[in-house]
Amino acid sequence: MHGPQVVFDIMTTPQHVLIGAASAFSGDRADAASPVVESLVRRRQPSFLIYETLAERTLALAQLAKRADPDAAYDPWLDQILEPVLERCLKHKICIVGNFGSANPKSAALRIRALAKKLGLAPPRIAIVVGDDVSGSQYRPAFRQALGSAFDESRMVSANAYLGADSIADAILDGADVIVTGRVADSSLALGPLLAHFGWRRDDWTRRARGLMVGHLLECGTQITGGYFADPGFKDVPGLDQLGYPFAEVGDEGDCVIGKADGTGGCVTQATVKEQLLYEIDDPGAYLCPDAIADITRCTVDLVDTDRVRLQGVAGRVWPDQLKVLVCQEGGWLGEGEISYAGPRAESRARLAADIMRRRLGHVMELRVDLIGVTSILADDRGQALAARPAGDARDVRLRIAGVHEDKATADLITREVTALYTCGPAGGGGVRTSLRSRLDTLPCFLPRAAVPSTYEIL
Repeated sequence: MHGPQVVFDIMTTPQHVLIGAASAFSGDRADAASPVVESLVRRRQPSFLIYETLAERTLALAQLAKRADPDAAYDPWLDQILEPVLERCLKHKICIVGNFGSANPKSAALRIRALAKKLGLAPPRIAIVVGDDVSGSQYRPAFRQALGSAFDESRMVSANAYLGADSIADAILDGADVIVTGRVADSSLALGPLLAHFGWRRDDWTRRARGLMVGHLLECGTQITGGYFADPGFKDVPGLDQLGYPFAEVGDEGDCVIGKADGTGGCVTQATVKEQLLYEIDDPGAYLCPDAIADITRCTVDLVDTDRVRLQGVAGRVWPDQLKVLVCQEGGWLGEGEISYAGPRAESRARLAADIMRRRLGHVMELRVDLIGVTSILADDRGQALAARPAGDARDVRLRIAGVHEDKATADLITREVTALYTCGPAGGGGVRTSLRSRLDTLPCFLPRAAVPSTYEIL
């Protein structure tokens, strides 16, 4: 049978393993995976392909979608990202691991099976990692204790724990061709294949830490091949329009070499790898993940060839006793509107329009005001940054007004009032765009590891 044959190959192959990254978030480029898969195939080594599609809010929004349609709530781009490579991966035994299950991993698995049928392929062996959903009533006393008055059980939308890599590894050892997860730590997508391929002891904290750092380097896709790194004239990157996605070559000790898909743009340098290595790291001596605690203070990053950089020397210690949980709850309604002003005194007119909005709605809700092109990215919800900045003479300004209210009709007043600025002045406003949507609050906390069991199921 196909499943046991995969297990045999993994457990008896001494060479390096390749892990390719095909996505960094939901909605990433749909053509990203094909060059990576072809690069893996050409190297004729045991290979895995990982898809990272979840952000903190992505999962909560999927939970809202699940309320409307119980069969939905997996990654909406699933067909587009898998269809180009599914046949090649199955043919060459490249195991696919992805958190594209989002809030509904089983529905995602069913969709993948249907996609394989559509492509005329034999049904793949699909595993579903379960256990991240901790929205049940048994967990809520812990949320009340951890979050206090911020937690409102009546408004809770979802609660998901960040699982580790062990269930992914177990599913691979059970012969899975595709592993679908919900919320796992991003780095676990790569560590799971390494645990399975090399048969590492599950309490080998150094190798686990090195494996999770491989996942950490790959999880943001093209950030490590020059995409988010690029800054023209300061950090120039070639071929950004055909940016290559990365892959890692990993040895039994857990050290790795990062490269990118053959024949693609971008670059892999010591600088790109170091930027990604430090991404979202609070304490370089203690990077806490559900799989281990990594210490990168003595690791080395060395250029070994063009677009090939080696990371080695990561240290590790035992995993934390608790798992991070993200609780999401309804946060009212967000109303927002934009209008543009151009030409002489454009900034003054935009500021006047903002003042009109404050006078009409400021007593109902707190408004955020941004002058896009003047101050927006570095502004703040209370408007202190804008107030502290003297009025200038910008001639191309887009005013944005936003506010949150528990009552939908009240929040909708923003869209009405911004639209009214067309003729109610000041002069020359145009290009109005408005939106009204439900808002989610995200509340992080922790649960004891023992309270969050994880396993897998074969579809």
